[in-house]
Amino acid sequence: MINKKRLSVFLAFAFGLSWLVAAIIFLTGGLTNSLELIPNTGITLAVVLLASGYMWGPAAAHVLTRIVTKSGWKNLHLRPFIKKQWPHLLAGWFLPGILTIIGTVLFFLLFPNFFDNKLSFVTEQLTTLGISANLTPFQFAAIQTLSALLISSPINAIATFGEEFGWRAFLLPELAPLGNRKALIISSIIWGIWHWPIVIMGHNYGLNYPGYPWLGLIATVWLTLSVGIFFGWLSIKGKSVWPAVLAHGALNGLAAIGILFQKSPTPMILGPTPAGIIGCIPFTILSIFILIHIKDNEPEREANLG
Repeated sequence: MINKKRLSVFLAFAFGLSWLVAAIIFLTGGLTNSLELIPNTGITLAVVLLASGYMWGPAAAHVLTRIVTKSGWKNLHLRPFIKKQWPHLLAGWFLPGILTIIGTVLFFLLFPNFFDNKLSFVTEQLTTLGISANLTPFQFAAIQTLSALLISSPINAIATFGEEFGWRAFLLPELAPLGNRKALIISSIIWGIWHWPIVIMGHNYGLNYPGYPWLGLIATVWLTLSVGIFFGWLSIKGKSVWPAVLAHGALNGLAAIGILFQKSPTPMILGPTPAGIIGCIPFTILSIFILIHIKDNEPEREANLG
């Protein structure tokens, strides 16, 4: 049976803390007109608040809920279980990047008019870095893609832990009595709705797409369903939050890789990033497969999940 009090307290904290930060971002210029803290770096007040406040709301909610409801500190889902669950850790590390690349290729196959065969954006980067004579744009793009695939997951893990410790280490187990399928779907929808304030401010899709902001809000929930079911499955099968943390880190690290190859402006609501409806199709297919095949019973519990 679901503990409604504990669930309600968690959601109040997760949404309340993060949406409070979103309100501060909105009142200080939003995502597009935020104060630049360090000139010519792109590091704005909004970027800092998103990384240090908004994204860590779910983790803070997890801790605060345990304190307020006196739930104790068992089953934190922090033990990695490397010896037994290494396949799920590796899947979290590499599979999101591979699916992102497939989604990017799919987008440009469907919309070849948005592919920049001159890689103007990359050429500009090479010129700025002063290495344009040493590498071709395609070589540079290939190196960036491969390096991101190999190292972005653990590098981004610190940032993505804030969300995963809330959604996959607390919310998903709290919903477990409903069965795996419902728990995965509901937790992923909640995760998507949690993003809505920053999506309205232009996160992922900008402010000028057709159907703003409603289409962006729907696309966000579609995205979080497509990747959240996969992340949740990794957490359930790995009996730990870490496969999901690595998967989220890999997704964030590779998400923008398609921008290297696109002409501007590109309809971001469609792709080439996984946030686009076309770009996330590989994740959608995988998550549908997971829902079809996962056993719809409460996830196995370890005596001490750490």
